[in-house]
Amino acid sequence: MNPALLDRYIAGLLRYRWLVVAGATLVMLVMAAGGQFITVSNDHRILFGEDNPELAAYDALENTYTASNTALIAVAPKQGTVFTRETLGAIEELTEQAWQAPYSSRVDSLTNYTHSEALGDDLIVGPLVENTASLSDSDLRRVEEIAGNAIELVGRMLADDGRVAGLAINFIPPKETHDAAVVELNEYLDGMLTEARAGHPEIDFYMTGDIVMQRAFAQATQDDLEKLTPIVFFLIVAVAFLILRSITGALSMVVMILFSVGTAMGLAGWNHTVFSPVNAGVPIIVMAITVAQSVHISTMTLTAMRRGLDKMEAIAESLRVNAFPVFLASLTTVIGFLSLNASDSPPFHTLGNYVAFGVACTFVYSMSLLPSLLAILPLRVKLAAPDEVTFFNRFGEFVVARRKPLLWLTVIPAVFLLLGISRIELNDNLPNYFGERYEFRRHSDYIIENLTGLESQEYSLNSGSEGGITDPRYLQQIDAFAEWFRSQPEVTYVRVFSDTMKRLNRNMHEDDPAYYRLPEDQALATQYLLLYELSLPFGVDLNDRIDIGKSSTRMSVVMRNITSNEQQQLARRAREWLQDNASALSTEATGLSVIVSHITERNIKSMLRGTLIAMTLISLVLVVVFKSLRFGILSLIPNFIPAGMSFGLWGYLFGRVGIAASVVTVVAFGIIVDDTIHFLTKYLKSRREGGSAADAVRYAFSTVGKALWTTTAVLSAGFLVFAASGFEVSWALGILVAMTIMFAFLADFLLLPPLLMAFDRRKL
Repeated sequence: MNPALLDRYIAGLLRYRWLVVAGATLVMLVMAAGGQFITVSNDHRILFGEDNPELAAYDALENTYTASNTALIAVAPKQGTVFTRETLGAIEELTEQAWQAPYSSRVDSLTNYTHSEALGDDLIVGPLVENTASLSDSDLRRVEEIAGNAIELVGRMLADDGRVAGLAINFIPPKETHDAAVVELNEYLDGMLTEARAGHPEIDFYMTGDIVMQRAFAQATQDDLEKLTPIVFFLIVAVAFLILRSITGALSMVVMILFSVGTAMGLAGWNHTVFSPVNAGVPIIVMAITVAQSVHISTMTLTAMRRGLDKMEAIAESLRVNAFPVFLASLTTVIGFLSLNASDSPPFHTLGNYVAFGVACTFVYSMSLLPSLLAILPLRVKLAAPDEVTFFNRFGEFVVARRKPLLWLTVIPAVFLLLGISRIELNDNLPNYFGERYEFRRHSDYIIENLTGLESQEYSLNSGSEGGITDPRYLQQIDAFAEWFRSQPEVTYVRVFSDTMKRLNRNMHEDDPAYYRLPEDQALATQYLLLYELSLPFGVDLNDRIDIGKSSTRMSVVMRNITSNEQQQLARRAREWLQDNASALSTEATGLSVIVSHITERNIKSMLRGTLIAMTLISLVLVVVFKSLRFGILSLIPNFIPAGMSFGLWGYLFGRVGIAASVVTVVAFGIIVDDTIHFLTKYLKSRREGGSAADAVRYAFSTVGKALWTTTAVLSAGFLVFAASGFEVSWALGILVAMTIMFAFLADFLLLPPLLMAFDRRKL
């Protein structure tokens, strides 16, 4: 930057400081007005990109059969089994009320289970339980026997021990008003369960499912925006005040935060941006980076005044020294966050774009609003003694004197931590994204433990011809496929069309157990199916299991407590089984659980490209700026290693990580490179003025050490607040980035200086 031009800019800025503040305020207010248009999504599908192949396959399955927007209610008597008049009556009441729910398309429960049996030459099809109050003890025993032997019920609508029963409701909310419909549905379901709990105090009720999770999704977003943001605000301001030891300095940070966050979130509002738990941290990250960037100008202004300069001279000197490194740090941070657009998950695009815009706003305000504020506000500092030696002066001497031991002291722990990366397992599970503070998570855990699993794989098995689902060969193949799944240890329940045909064959042979097998004649099987469909009660059909042309059937496989890797392995084994035993049916597993099991892997692959692009650009910027390939490479070492150390420590402590891992490296790299830039800028300034490498290290510590400590404290505190989030993606991202920032601080203070002194021995 041209020094003369910069001096003229600074002189004009300080002269027209009131006008600058007024202009910045006007711009901020206009932008911030857009905040009212920000909305929060409760649709978990926002996590997946439109070109996601697993999502496309799931949409195709739902278009063929019916859309899956479910609520699953577990009914658990506090004592005994569910086969009592009281409990069955409660299930019957809930079933009737569920049919009245807005947008409900189907209700399945223990009581309305479509039971078929032979009565002479007739096929009787109807609900398993009707009018529970009139059931005799023998009726209850009969219901228990039928339900306990119904392969379609046990493991889904009935627990193995008979102590918990289920009720599943499927909804088809309008796409145009999906979010409002989700709110309406959850209010109806909450009211329904409140009434049930009041009427049946001896029974516990639990609820989970897609519709309930979508409400939790919106709650998590709202919690992070409304609860964490104020915490971060006050924490950052407190940290800034304690380190700057200046009320005016802390006040200037408050104004900078309000302006930067207000402008960034205002733009999001004007663009009608929809936020989710993944990107609800935009204002928090912008806050932390705002303080971290602007603190360099405030710190150096106060330091210059302690040396004896008057306020205006101190501000001018601070701007001269910091203008270029602050610009460079902002540029690299913007590059880092913009690379999130390579993510396979759209919410990360929103996170990257608006944080990048917020960082750009921070730079503009730091070079205009902040110095104008410092010029207007009263600044009082205590003059430093002429021979005063600060902590960072002493620390610089320590590093210079102990450079060789420090090099080994940092390398050995770094290697140990890097080895921990091998212990990390990638695993994603949507219900587990939510902390136990959310009722949805607690209820889901109970249902998984006591009734059924929530992870599922869906298959659309095509017979190859219209009406072909009654072909005996086809039925034998899908039945064998279902039996193979039932033999897998991960599987708790399989729902397949062949089970219905075996039951009908038994019914049509006077319920003789010996005939619980598939019919051997297609014409006969077709007649069975037609008779069964005609006998179904009103409102019950097979549209969710059979396509319109009767050429395909849907098979559902439910698993319990299965990791993403295990689910992918199961799907791969299933695909291999089909290829070896029923190649004509060969198809891929789909379903929401399948999409989630792939999201981390897909996002890591997409973010690998984004990370490489960002790091390449940032590396080129550093090489060009420092006018040296050697310094450009040296500057990358303390920035690459910390992310690996964080993942290694995470591997030792937790072992499991999800989608947050895919973006940590690029987010952290864009932030932590800032400290290296400030340190190297001061180091090179001293070297070009004739100082030795050791003297340059001392100078860098004395001029920028406190600012780097401040930025590390502020950024770490800001990201650590994410640990209080109830959404796993947010708290994992926050903790990982905070750890990376702290490791980067240690690398900049203990590793980079010894490296510089070891490899920089030439004259500049």
